[in-house]
Amino acid sequence: MEENFNENLAQSINDIQRLIENVETVIRGKRSQIKLIVTALIARGHILMEDNPGTGKTVMAKTLAQSISGNMGGNTADFKRIQFTPDLLPMDLIGSHIFDDRNKEFIFKKGPLFCNVLLADEINRASPKVQSALLECMAENQITIGDITYPLEKLFFTIATQNPIELEGTYPLPAAQLDRFFMKIHFGYVDEDTELLIYQNYLSIQQNQIQVKQALSTDEILFLQNTAEQVFIHSEILKAVRNIVVATRNNDEIVLGASTRSGIAFIKCLKAYALVNGREYVTEDDFQELAHPVLDHRITYRNKEAKSRLLSLMIEDELNRLSKLKIH
Repeated sequence: MEENFNENLAQSINDIQRLIENVETVIRGKRSQIKLIVTALIARGHILMEDNPGTGKTVMAKTLAQSISGNMGGNTADFKRIQFTPDLLPMDLIGSHIFDDRNKEFIFKKGPLFCNVLLADEINRASPKVQSALLECMAENQITIGDITYPLEKLFFTIATQNPIELEGTYPLPAAQLDRFFMKIHFGYVDEDTELLIYQNYLSIQQNQIQVKQALSTDEILFLQNTAEQVFIHSEILKAVRNIVVATRNNDEIVLGASTRSGIAFIKCLKAYALVNGREYVTEDDFQELAHPVLDHRITYRNKEAKSRLLSLMIEDELNRLSKLKIH
């Protein structure tokens, strides 16, 4: 059994590297962000990207989807993009019943949520009612309409983008919605040297974007998800996850702490991130790298000063405890 896992591990590491390099033919200077997005995908989660318009969030989502092929051959994985606007309705996402005049009955016409990779673009421009339409499909991989439950694809991955809430025309995502995202990251601008290279090579980058190669199939992504679940995580790192989640609930400067769901998401991301980094075990560095992306958006603070320091202090306490144990 261990021999099989080692073989799976080697294959998985090669597959992940191929996927990341394929995305980098279009997205330049963003390896750390790409690794986090691939981590969320392999952890069977979803990811939220926040930044100003024009930083490449939408192109990133499209490129990842185009890098995954369907299992029937040359077609890419089923990719849908929804531009969230204030007048969007839940049925625009889920689908609706239409009357079939020939058979004299109502039939269900599926909406764009029935896909493999979903880009929810500028999700915080839609009303909370529309945002909540995503809750069931993100949490349970299914959509219930009336008395009928429709299962989604085995591979269903949501990449949502949002503009900073300070911008005009945005709605803060409700806590229940935020809790469904395994991670929230800031995509950010590239450094000055990379930006110059992009300007010098924008024509070839655009061509790569049009003709993105298919690096992996949906079945291979599902295989990576299964392999990640077998990655070893030390009991003391599990305790560190527990400790930091509980600590967020027992602090007077925090209004809403992290949920048990967030702890499970943290563990799944830690295992997937270890695999993305070519290891079969989780390290303290993985814990340090992922704590903010996994937990920041799930915690409501009383003021901005608390937000800037509290979680960092909690992470530092756990890292100090782990370093004394020398678990690796």
